[in-house]
Amino acid sequence: MNEQTIGTVLAEARHTAGLTVAQLSGVTKIREALLYAIERDDFSLCGGDFYIRGHIKAISKAVGLDPEAMVHLYNEQHGGLPRPVKAATVFQSSKGVKLRERGSPNWTMALGVALAIVVVFGVVKVMGGTGQIPTAEITPVSSSGPTVPPNAPIRPAPARRTAAQSTQNDSDLVVVKVKANRSSYINVRDSEGKRLFAGTLRAGSSDTWTAKTGLNLVLRDAGAVSLQVNGRNLGTPGASGELVRRSYGPATPRPR
Repeated sequence: MNEQTIGTVLAEARHTAGLTVAQLSGVTKIREALLYAIERDDFSLCGGDFYIRGHIKAISKAVGLDPEAMVHLYNEQHGGLPRPVKAATVFQSSKGVKLRERGSPNWTMALGVALAIVVVFGVVKVMGGTGQIPTAEITPVSSSGPTVPPNAPIRPAPARRTAAQSTQNDSDLVVVKVKANRSSYINVRDSEGKRLFAGTLRAGSSDTWTAKTGLNLVLRDAGAVSLQVNGRNLGTPGASGELVRRSYGPATPRPR
């Protein structure tokens, strides 16, 4: 039995919780296009592992799944965590460490130091001093910057997606929303022929599909549904009982 993918598990949990993608988007603050992409195991629009794990945790919490368990499943299926490196492989040395041999005490240096101390003491006595040698007062200089502990690891800040990047990613997608005014059969495929949906959309319900290149729709009763493409309301695509085929791509005009 094949293990379910992370996207399949999240999609089934959403349906079990009775949430639409639009409702889940309102709870998690994640765009509908990203939610549909994640349910298809397409994480290319999320901006990296840091954002992917955050989205998975938010979605799991909203649909009643264990967030940590779902992140662990993502790491297993997509290799999210690097393997630990053994210290022995890092600190291997091909040369032995040569220790310095301890020699005999240097009596000449010790005698010179003792003689210097005697001379200094004698000079102080002759000059009538109290025997205390004045020392310069050293005032510590405080640093205005934060104290950094030694050997502290330097961690780069996670890259943030700019608004321009987010807008560019959205412009590369085609998003089609279908609302059923009465029950109607619908078939939805992407530009490569992969089937995204085939079945009856019940009256009063709606659903949304998204793809990178294009979407192809077959509507058995065109007058029973209303279309919204890339945020633009196109209304009813045909007459009641009319079989209509429609294709939409990212270049479809968007609302200003």
